[in-house]
Amino acid sequence: MTSTPPSTPVLAVDRPTDGVARLTIDRPDRRNALSVAVRDAMSDGLDELAQDETTSVVLITGAGSTFSAGFDLTEFERAGEDSAFDEALWASSDRWHRTLRTYPLPTIAAVNGPALAGGFDLATMCDLRVAGRSAWFARPELAFSPVIYSVLRDLVGGALARELSFTNRRLDAEEAHGLGLVTRVVDDADLADAAMDLAAEVAMVARPNLQVIKANVIAALHLAPEGDLGW
Repeated sequence: MTSTPPSTPVLAVDRPTDGVARLTIDRPDRRNALSVAVRDAMSDGLDELAQDETTSVVLITGAGSTFSAGFDLTEFERAGEDSAFDEALWASSDRWHRTLRTYPLPTIAAVNGPALAGGFDLATMCDLRVAGRSAWFARPELAFSPVIYSVLRDLVGGALARELSFTNRRLDAEEAHGLGLVTRVVDDADLADAAMDLAAEVAMVARPNLQVIKANVIAALHLAPEGDLGW
């Protein structure tokens, strides 16, 4: 029996085909900023889907013309004035990062526009990325926050990962593809279908085999058991 986590006001969940679940960040008016509510809904949904034997792969995308502009900066302003919310914000962040980085099934990002800051991280924490031609990647948070290095190193190697971690270099979809950061680039109008085709291809692999492969991927990241995410 198929079990689908409920959609929320900020995250739409559906099952477009057998074996595939799709999570769509649904805050287009906020450029799909990753609020506490978004991160918690995504973490909850992923946890539930991991236990569902009918799910083999999870597709993640954004509503509208932006994949994600990163964390919701208005919440940091609130956190500066509310210690309880500050604690909840960082707990939500830690859980979200760990859930994505240790997710036991393949994840695919359908990058439908700019992927900035935490949105860049979200795309790179997925196992595969299909990008529309209008997509681009950048790290504007470098002005005030460190970035995740280890995920980039795993994807593109140490030299380029250092450059992308120390500079706010903007990558368009074609350059990202040439560097190995993006799996496939397609016309914007074809993105949804292309991402679904890739997800369906992955879902044809036996779920236990996908779990073994993903466990090997996670082991290669050398993540600490608790707490330290090895950024």
